[in-house]
Amino acid sequence: MGKRTALLGVLTALALILSYVESLIPIPLPIPGIKLGLANIVSIAALYRLGVKEGFAISFIRILLSGLLFGNLFSIVYSLSGGVLSYLTAFLLYRTQQFSVAGVSMGAAVAHNLGQLIVASLVLENAGVFYYGPPLMVAGLVTGLVTGLILMEVLKRLRKEEAL
Repeated sequence: MGKRTALLGVLTALALILSYVESLIPIPLPIPGIKLGLANIVSIAALYRLGVKEGFAISFIRILLSGLLFGNLFSIVYSLSGGVLSYLTAFLLYRTQQFSVAGVSMGAAVAHNLGQLIVASLVLENAGVFYYGPPLMVAGLVTGLVTGLILMEVLKRLRKEEAL
């Protein structure tokens, strides 16, 4: 149990570092909320390799710590709404066994953006935020594909490492 707990701690720290690094990368687009989702590589890899609860724990703890360290209460609320819906979507797509790793990642990215739009509309009491929906969904598909391809390579290398 000690090794597994240590592994979860290291993976959570890695996800937190990737989240911070991502915050330093400017995305020169006029649409708020577009991010690469690098930390999700760790969470979804954990879903595939360690299990549902472990992947969720990494995602949830990373969002809380990231918000406490680099954000505020609103950033935690937005990130949690997107993160929980994203992880639930990833889990459901993974469970069907009908989607590639990249497909799971793309679905999770789109769900993340949708979750944040829903919370923004509730907080602002304005459905006008859904105006950003189409470009955010396209961005989610693109960034989800990129992180999904990286994730596929990570998982392939982990399998090779286990075979040694």
